[in-house]
Parts: sequence; structure tokens; C-alpha cells
Amino acid sequence: MNLGDALYVIGGKWKLRVIIALRGNTSRFNELQRTIPGISAKVLSNELKDLELNGFVRRNVFTGTPVVVEYELTEYSNTLGTVLQSLSDWGAMHRAKIMNK
Repeated sequence: MNLGDALYVIGGKWKLRVIIALRGNTSRFNELQRTIPGISAKVLSNELKDLELNGFVRRNVFTGTPVVVEYELTEYSNTLGTVLQSLSDWGAMHRAKIMNK
């Protein structure tokens, strides 16, 4: 059940890529889309909404002319640090295994 919940929240092709792209900085929508090759505007918009709903991303709207919208990670997103590190370690191990076949 717990693993299923985790996969529901951060699973899929794009969610972790969005989180990684936002690490350490805020980004506007178009900047973020350029940072993640292959993601469409519609998919990015949906992923940002899901991540915001689950507490990983904050959407900041600055009223003025023009209106500026920026996205940033929340403190809660830091709870994924060990998960991301474990995935990175596993990815490196897997790549080495495949390359040595």
C-alpha cells in the first residue's frame, strides 16, 4: 500500500524530471519546459498541478504588468532526497551492468 501511494504521487515519466529541474531554483513555465526535453505544455501543466496538489511544488503569482508565474519546490519536496539519491545510485549500477554485457 505504501509503495503504491509513493508510485502514485511521484511515478510516471515526468514527475521526477520536473522535481529535478526545479531543484535549487525557481522557474517560469516556459523556462521549465525548455529544461525538460520532450515534455509538452499540456503535460507539464498537468504535472505541475499534481505536484502542487501533493505539496511538492509551490506556484507563485506576481501581479503586475505582465503577470509573472514562477514555480518552486516546497520544503516537503526535500523528503524525496534519499529517494532521488537511491534512484541515482541504482541507475549508475544498472548502466554499468548493461554496458559490461
